[in-house]
Amino acid sequence: MKDRGYLNQCTDLSKLDEICEKKSISGYIGFDCTASSLHVGSLLQIMILKLMQKYGHRPIVLLGGGTTLIGDPSGKDSTRKILKENEIKNNIKSIKRVFNKILDTSNKKTAPIFVNNAEWLTKLNYIEFLRDIGSNFTINKMLTFDSVKLRLEREQSLSYMEFNYMILQAYDFYQLFKKDNCILQIGGSDQWGNIINGVELIRRMLQKEAFGLTSPLITLASGAKMGKTEKGAIWLNEDQLSPYDYWQFWRNTDDRDVKRFLNFFTEINLNEIDLITKKEKNINDLKILLANEATKILHGEHEAKKAEKTARETFKDGGLSINLPEIKINKGEIKKGVNILDLISTNKILSSKSEARRAIANKGFKINDVVIQDEKKILKYEDFQNNILKLSYGKKKHYLVKII
Repeated sequence: MKDRGYLNQCTDLSKLDEICEKKSISGYIGFDCTASSLHVGSLLQIMILKLMQKYGHRPIVLLGGGTTLIGDPSGKDSTRKILKENEIKNNIKSIKRVFNKILDTSNKKTAPIFVNNAEWLTKLNYIEFLRDIGSNFTINKMLTFDSVKLRLEREQSLSYMEFNYMILQAYDFYQLFKKDNCILQIGGSDQWGNIINGVELIRRMLQKEAFGLTSPLITLASGAKMGKTEKGAIWLNEDQLSPYDYWQFWRNTDDRDVKRFLNFFTEINLNEIDLITKKEKNINDLKILLANEATKILHGEHEAKKAEKTARETFKDGGLSINLPEIKINKGEIKKGVNILDLISTNKILSSKSEARRAIANKGFKINDVVIQDEKKILKYEDFQNNILKLSYGKKKHYLVKII
């Protein structure tokens, strides 16, 4: 973990290291289920679970059906939208697909255990919980945690419901320690306070030792948050983001981030990464390697190769690849005529018509490699060749618009 750059803080690194050398352990990471897919900002955590498996340890994936009903205030400026239970259940079902693709489910000893904290949190008796668990926490200490302190310093509202989140997370660790002999909780560096609470709760309630470990929060060399683009989040589920667009995200990595991301998001041996990055003079070839390896882990080798072939045909050969993301238009719509601004905003190529207008004014959009000059452009049959046209935004984003 340390060599890959996955390690930020640990409650007792040498002791945990010693235990992991001697026996297989279970460790967990919790994921809130506020959307039907995780995005690439969660990928480092999943890679850590994958690394645990590689060395014979069992990952526990906690999908927070209970805590999602409240929402983690860490890193948030305001209260999250409260979801209904059936929405959360559907999100859990959808999110699990990614873990089943990335993690190894074939080895009985290291196959991931999936748990939903709604199993115990929704059955809590409030008075008993306050007496038995709440008595182990002091308001004084809770007010020092960043998730609380930052909101209060900014004079932003923090509900009592959210304030309780850290106690519930500590209780999750306590439950998993008792139920599955889980001795380790892992999270992003913003979770350090919450994780410490769990370690201390286990020590107080059970007189046993547990461990907490955090990974660094990743920002891009540009300073932007990992996984956010002008088009929105880089989702991990295929129905939210195509394998081609996922490949393109990695292919467009900033030069300064390439080596770091090869360490983080591929399984290439670290010595090999050192050799490749020293030897390879063309940064674009390294970006293609990163895109192929990262896409292979999530979508498989076939999709990674297909995405590379599509990009090569599109960019180098100037052709019209059949594997580009598709936008479908009904024949009836084309008869009436489709406004280019509507097409761009409706299909979320850009977030609004005003943004699309600015891009067209700056000659940012092309149809079949010809710059769109007029923001009032109406697409008609004559714009299509065999019911297909290529819509390009900048040099790197291309779409096939099909009449169906």
